[in-house]
Amino acid sequence: MIEVKKKYRSKKAAERISLVVIYAILIAISVVWLIPFFMLIVLSFRGEQVGMSADYLLPKQWSFNNYIKLFTQTKFLRWYANTMIVSVAVTIVQTIIVLMTSYALSRLRFKMRKPLMNIMLILGMFPGFLSMTAVYFVLKEINLTQNLLGLILVFTASSAMQYYICKGFFDTIPKSLDEAARIDGANRHQIFVKIILPLAKPIIIYTILTAFIAPWGEFMFSSFIMLGDPDKFTVAVGMKSWLDNSTLASEYFTVFCAAAVVVSIPITALFIWLQKYYVEGVTGGSVKG
Repeated sequence: MIEVKKKYRSKKAAERISLVVIYAILIAISVVWLIPFFMLIVLSFRGEQVGMSADYLLPKQWSFNNYIKLFTQTKFLRWYANTMIVSVAVTIVQTIIVLMTSYALSRLRFKMRKPLMNIMLILGMFPGFLSMTAVYFVLKEINLTQNLLGLILVFTASSAMQYYICKGFFDTIPKSLDEAARIDGANRHQIFVKIILPLAKPIIIYTILTAFIAPWGEFMFSSFIMLGDPDKFTVAVGMKSWLDNSTLASEYFTVFCAAAVVVSIPITALFIWLQKYYVEGVTGGSVKG
């Protein structure tokens, strides 16, 4: 009996040691990961205008002047509004397309269902920027370059190919619910809207978050399509225009840091607020369909 207790105590001690080591490693990783964000916030409040050439980190003078200059002396608000318009429009359209496509592939059985799913999955493996030149000339032919609508079309054109996580979640919802509703006289639209969607809140939140995040920080397509018109820039493209030797060596470096902080606020707030549903959506949709 005494030996059993000793083994139990030694096992518990080993578990505590392993937990301490794991937590220590996680804390160290978190600190390293958070250092750039801490530096960004600190630099955005630097009052002295020394650009990026300063050999110290903490400001000698704390000030909100960088934020005041950001909103009053630059086109940041216009860029921010452009980005918000594109992100919200893409989020609405892409969420509707993904949910409808995923429900159809989860519930309906038709001849080309599996080949269609495989084709979309394979095409989704190729990066979108491979088609950037072709997309630009197509938009140019229909006069949608330097136009927010053209950017929205680019981001929503391949929405259906993002069906796999959402479809996996719909597969976990019992089909008996659909059958019972059909017996009661409900059609496919009523089943989808009144039965499936209320049960799919986590995957809806996941789809909304992923749809919003993608255009919010996207640079390559935005810079290619909006090239030459600063009033149509998104925040990523507009802030990139500040990144040359002359502006980085001047006071615009700290203004750039302030802009980066402002840009990160919506994404951070959304993720913190909805992270529970985001995790549930990912784990619930990661099943074999």
